[in-house]
Amino acid sequence: MQNEQIYFKNRDVAAFRLLDVLPIESMKLEEWTVIAASYGGVPIAKIIANRLESNFDVLFTSKIMAPNNEDCEIAIVTETEEVVIHEELAKSFEISLDFIFAKSKQIYEKQLLKTVKLYREGDTIKSLENKNVLLVDEGLNTGLTMMACIKTAINLGAKSVSVATPILPSASVPTIESIADDLYYVKKLDHFIFIDFYYDKLENINFEDIKKLK
Repeated sequence: MQNEQIYFKNRDVAAFRLLDVLPIESMKLEEWTVIAASYGGVPIAKIIANRLESNFDVLFTSKIMAPNNEDCEIAIVTETEEVVIHEELAKSFEISLDFIFAKSKQIYEKQLLKTVKLYREGDTIKSLENKNVLLVDEGLNTGLTMMACIKTAINLGAKSVSVATPILPSASVPTIESIADDLYYVKKLDHFIFIDFYYDKLENINFEDIKKLK
């Protein structure tokens, strides 16, 4: 039985549908830096960056999972060591902040630094001081990764931080809108399942793939 809730054939289609809701011409009046918030967001971000004739980058992040549930993300750490915690889940699993910050430091030192070194020869993401930043992803599940990316961009001195994603849960909209300057999306859903469910074809993208798209 065909899934009647497929909204996008693939990432390219999602990108062009997202371009339809972005005020591209007015955005072009200023300089932008388009940043992918995940590996899966890279192809979409690249298409948008090309249309905006803007700079492009990737913000590297890693999930911190609950110690007794490998499918449950309780926090996100970024390449600038920003940490955003899903506080309700942490409390319900009785996970201490000490554990989360110790784990985030371990992941940062053992994984993120290595990834940054391979992608940018060791440099962290370029300064965003007084830049207009557009964070792009293929969709949001919990929104935790995007929240971490917004926090990072703000702390790196961005003049404005906007978010563009093809699809997201309705529950994430007020959370994102509360800290981002603008939020652009094609579809929001009250009963969100997971990102892959709404794409006909969502191929896995790994580190080597994004290096080729650099």
